[in-house]
Amino acid sequence: MLGGRGTRISHHFRDCDLHLPSTFRFGYLPLQLQSFQLSFPSPLKPSWGGLTTVVANHNRLPSCSSIPRNPSGEIPRLFSQQEDEREIMADGVSAVTGGIVALGKFDALHIGHRELAIQASRAGPPFLLSFVGMAKVLGWEPRPPIVATCDRKRVLSSWVSYCCNMVPEEFHVEFSSVRHLSPQQFVEKLSKELRVRGVVAGENYRFGYKAAGDALELVKLCEEYGMEAYIIKSVMDKNSANVISSSNPKDRGQVSSTRVREALAVGDMAYVAELLGRQHRLILQATDRERFVVEQHKVSAPKSCLLNLAPKEGLYEKCSLLLGEENVVQCRVVIDNKFVHVETDSDGGLSDIFGAPNLQFLPIEFGDSRT
Repeated sequence: MLGGRGTRISHHFRDCDLHLPSTFRFGYLPLQLQSFQLSFPSPLKPSWGGLTTVVANHNRLPSCSSIPRNPSGEIPRLFSQQEDEREIMADGVSAVTGGIVALGKFDALHIGHRELAIQASRAGPPFLLSFVGMAKVLGWEPRPPIVATCDRKRVLSSWVSYCCNMVPEEFHVEFSSVRHLSPQQFVEKLSKELRVRGVVAGENYRFGYKAAGDALELVKLCEEYGMEAYIIKSVMDKNSANVISSSNPKDRGQVSSTRVREALAVGDMAYVAELLGRQHRLILQATDRERFVVEQHKVSAPKSCLLNLAPKEGLYEKCSLLLGEENVVQCRVVIDNKFVHVETDSDGGLSDIFGAPNLQFLPIEFGDSRT
């Protein structure tokens, strides 16, 4: 634990010495790490000197139980992000003002992303800050998201028990507005324009124009602008038997959205669930031109109705058709080159379950079995 003089950190920045003033005390959130110095051994010693704000591992952050609550057990307003606080945006104040933002690309909302949100929640109101419009600006081929846009809030809500009883919120920044910013200009935007209180990032995080900044520079710049910075270790994929050879040159074995996509591409739903920390949910939406075909024990939907990435073509057993919070139908799913077919042995039949002909959404959760 941090405390006293010459405390040693032996996690992210291995064998670094932490020198705290004798009057240093830990108190109420946020952590007041304003006057300590890290002594780096070679070759980790950075070119910049002075003071910084680093928490190298999640054990350095306060636990959820340390966040003060009202006598009723509720989290104070600063941490609950109530509606009237968000309405302040109308007066020109950022929605993330005073919050702790996790930085990254949150396509899959996998267990590595969840870990970032956990660390953010231990220091204050958690937000996931990501960029929109990257594909268009950079000329990338469009591809379906791993999590349907309409389903992201549900996934984030499922993290509440991990995140000090807070639901992380998403905050999007147009990529075109930050593409040419230097690392310093980007941190300045976080501080002066968005007015965030602190940031959380993974140890391999890069930022700024042409990814010029790394985690060490992020820490340095955040200290200069009076913000907290928490750098955490990557969440590694520990199941080596399931490791798929990745096409990503930056892949060092960490959990990533790329790995999730590659696991979906081969139909390994058990591995997908391990990376996501939940079962993969596929959502299809009917349109005026493309409708679902409902038979007695089968529903078929054109692939053009897909709102997110489907797994490889094939038969998937032990799936669930979600027709409401209390109406879950066990099913199997067959995916071919044109359609997604949902089949069930339900006594009532799917035509009786669906009833109304104007069914719009078809949410399916995949089990661990594929044949």
